[in-house]
Amino acid sequence: MPALVSRGRGRRTINEINMVPFIDVMLVLLIIFMVTAPLIAPSSIDLPSVGKANKPPDAVLQIRINKNESIELKTAKTGAQWAPAAIKTIAASVQQAVGQQTNTAVVISADRSVKYETVVKVMDTLQRAGVQRVGLSVQLAP
Repeated sequence: MPALVSRGRGRRTINEINMVPFIDVMLVLLIIFMVTAPLIAPSSIDLPSVGKANKPPDAVLQIRINKNESIELKTAKTGAQWAPAAIKTIAASVQQAVGQQTNTAVVISADRSVKYETVVKVMDTLQRAGVQRVGLSVQLAP
């Protein structure tokens, strides 16, 4: 309710808000927060744990699929040379190159213009032959 003030001739209302009660309430709230803040324990986060990571592969076999969809294989036995291979014999060639090693990775590098179907056929052939680690080689965009 506005305060009434009499000054000489008549009464007039004052249209100002009294800030003192508002400031008192804010100071009380500030004191309450300052007193209770040290009592609140900081929360600790219980992070999940992971098992052992996969160890890096013992050997890496590379398969290259060229523009004309010809397949080449590069193993430790062939050294730095690429040996031609057919999609039907690629699994046997990889298993022969892997031998008893279970931790061998196979990386497939395919030309950009090669059909996706050809790459999937090679991957499927390798996985059906029991090759556990098959990956794709990509080039980072500039």
